[in-house]
This record gives sequence, structure tokens and C-alpha cells, in this order.
Amino acid sequence: MAPSRVSPPPVASDVEGLTQEQLTFFNENGYLLMPSYISQEQCDNLLTKTRSMLSDFSLSDHPMTKFTTGDSEEHVGDAYFLDSGDKVRFFFEEDAFDKTSGELTKPKERAINKIGHNLHGLIPEFGAISHEGKVGRRNAAIASDLGYRDPRLLQSMVICKQPEIGGAVPPHQDNTFLYTDRPSAVGFWIALEDATVSNGCLSFAPGSHRRAPVKERFVRKTDNSGTTFDKVTGEQQWPRDFEHEEAKKDEEYVLGEVKAGTLVLIHGNILHKSEKNLSQKGRIIYTFHCIEGEEHYDERNWLQVQGGPDAFTKLDGRA
Repeated sequence: MAPSRVSPPPVASDVEGLTQEQLTFFNENGYLLMPSYISQEQCDNLLTKTRSMLSDFSLSDHPMTKFTTGDSEEHVGDAYFLDSGDKVRFFFEEDAFDKTSGELTKPKERAINKIGHNLHGLIPEFGAISHEGKVGRRNAAIASDLGYRDPRLLQSMVICKQPEIGGAVPPHQDNTFLYTDRPSAVGFWIALEDATVSNGCLSFAPGSHRRAPVKERFVRKTDNSGTTFDKVTGEQQWPRDFEHEEAKKDEEYVLGEVKAGTLVLIHGNILHKSEKNLSQKGRIIYTFHCIEGEEHYDERNWLQVQGGPDAFTKLDGRA
């Protein structure tokens, strides 16, 4: 059966943060679509910058690190990836390489899966859409409405979802990858191009943030040689302020097709996914995550920056 569509409440242009209707929808469903959050001009500005970066980065000194998803035992975890928390680095699509020769089969501009993970701190065009200026103030207001006391911004990325080879992303929870004790992540996901069924839009399991515990976390190996998944047990499985619901064996997903300029808020515990992009049209988005600065973010998390968690960017609307 094809996934159904859920229409979220409309965004009011004169509201800084979230309306009560939007907040209720987010709390009940675990996600929220906010159309026209940024303008087409702002989308075009970020697309221009993204395409310039894709064109300008060098292959001569690149370790050709691939970003892999799925349930494979092989997880990305070389130094290029592990040291990227406060840098800007480029990660390739798995299917951009010939499986026999290992050579790229696409131009580099059409081979990158994502650029990350400190775009907001190092590239002004992205900082202006995350924590600075008018958009930054609105993001801060949203974080406040969601109950954050000390929202900290981390893991900003451009995800390209390249034509023909953009990889599928299986159901997952963002709290697995940006773990705090207790879990507190929320994703700000902004479409720079239309995201449709054909080019791999997001899908969500509404309400799963209430019933799907975080059972594992993505961490550095003890010898820092790579990454692995560790089990999470007890109360640490659950996000704050939510009642437990009976878990479902087979979640039903709804499509999150959106137009360019839409902001998608994603609760850290909600199960969400996207399909492979087999079309001729790409799907470039900009995303970043917030965590609660008052919750414990430890050294086991894969993403680390110089200065530790205190160095994560404050999302307070003052920049």
C-alpha cells in the first residue's frame, strides 16, 4: 500500500516561532512541515554556494571517503570522517564508484553524498540560515518553543541525493547519532530543491517518537580506529517529557513531499527514512541539528569538536 500524506497546519508569516497548532502537531506526530520558511532567493543563494563548493574541492588529496547507510557492519569511520565535526568535508555516494575498478563513474560534482559537518560555523551563507540574522532568530524562537533551555547547534550538512545514485536511507532515529543523556536532538531540515517521491523525499512514522526507544548509539571505537553501535538500555532509551506508548512491529510511513524553502522539523526519536533517487533530478537540502546543552554529551559520540560540547554553537538568536 502506498504511503499516505498528512497535511500539517499552515505556517503564519507573522509568527516568530511556532503556533500552538504547530507545536501540538509536532508533539503528537514527531515532525512538522513549514512551507516557505526561507525564500526562493535564499534557496538559490545556498544552491549557488553548494555547487561552487562541489566544483572547487580537490580530488588530489581526498581519501575518497564514502558515506554509507544501512545495516552493514562496515561503518564510515576513518580520520577524515571522525575529525570533521568542526570542519567542512566531502563524502561520496557508494554507487559513484565502479565496483570492480574502484574508479569514479560520475563527475565529482555528481558523486558527493554530503558536505559536512560545520557548514554553519565556517561558511557564512549557511550560518545565515542556521544561527545568524533573521532566520537564526526564528530558529532560536522555535527551539525555545520546543522547550530547549540551552539549544546548541551541531552537525550542519548539505545532503545532495544525487540523480540516479542517491542512496536510500533506512528507517533511523537521529538521537542514535547525536546522543545526549537524556536524548534531546531535533533536526532542522531545509529543502533547497523540491523533494518528491521520485527523487527520494523523506517519509515519517507519525507518533513513533513516543513508542520507539533509542536502542543503540553510534560511537567511536575505544581505540579511535573507527565507529560502531553500542546498545542503550533503561531510561536512557527515552526522550524527555513523553509518555511511553505500545511499540508497533510494523510502522506505517507517510510521505514528506515538500517544495523548496520548506523547513522540516524532525524529533530526534521519530523513525524516518528516504528512498533511493533513481530519477534524473537531484534533491539538495541543508540540515543541522540542535541538542539541549544542559544534557550530557560525552566523548563516546562520534562527532567531537575542539573545546568539547561547550564549543557547540549557541542557538540563542543573538548572532
